[in-house]
Amino acid sequence: MQISVTIITFNEASNIKRCLQSVASVADEIIVLDSYSTDQTAEIARQCGATVISQKFLGHIEQKNLAISYANHDYILSIDADEALDEQLASVILSIKKAGVPAQAYLVNRFNNYCGQWIRYGAWRSDKKIRLFNKHFGRWGGINPHDRIVLSESVQPETLKGNLLHWSYNSIAEHQNKVNKYAEIAALAYQKTGKKSSAFKIVMSPVFRFVRDYFFKLGFLDGKNGLIIAALTAKEVYLKYKLLKGFGLNQN
Repeated sequence: MQISVTIITFNEASNIKRCLQSVASVADEIIVLDSYSTDQTAEIARQCGATVISQKFLGHIEQKNLAISYANHDYILSIDADEALDEQLASVILSIKKAGVPAQAYLVNRFNNYCGQWIRYGAWRSDKKIRLFNKHFGRWGGINPHDRIVLSESVQPETLKGNLLHWSYNSIAEHQNKVNKYAEIAALAYQKTGKKSSAFKIVMSPVFRFVRDYFFKLGFLDGKNGLIIAALTAKEVYLKYKLLKGFGLNQN
């Protein structure tokens, strides 16, 4: 079993070295698909032994699948530049490689850091993601910008011990900017797939999301940051449906 690590980047100079160092022990090759970063991302990646390919950004799903197309090995470890394997997860992946009888896909637990605080409750508390998989049995799908690995129907992923550490946002302002950006991307993606908005969705969908994340998923136990995460997540839902509604009106 050989593993190709694939990472898409744009101006990730503050994160990419940490990410690459964390996968160095498990990677047989590292592919970085960079969207013409204006900082030192590409240079740092090359210094860490990665193959860097420049590509204009096509969309999160499209970019990640393109990165996989450059991989020479069947097994893909697809992670983001602001993520890193912890020691236990890296060790478990190494043991799978040595055993030589891998499953077709693996779930990992993503442990999220928000503004310096590790988040233990809310919607982010059980953030399991498929990140290690055989490229012949899975590809990136979903709806931009919230991509996910879509597996063949016959594949049942196994869960790995350890954590994929994720440094999500360094500031509330950074999160707010990303909410605005992601809402617009999602609204455009929804429009392309024929999804519709309504006054009910604009008003009630963010309310349901906030109540679910903050109360039912115990986001309030993360204190101030738990409240901020739930509120900004609800805001993204609100903006997404509001923008989608506007697109529909503009077509009339």
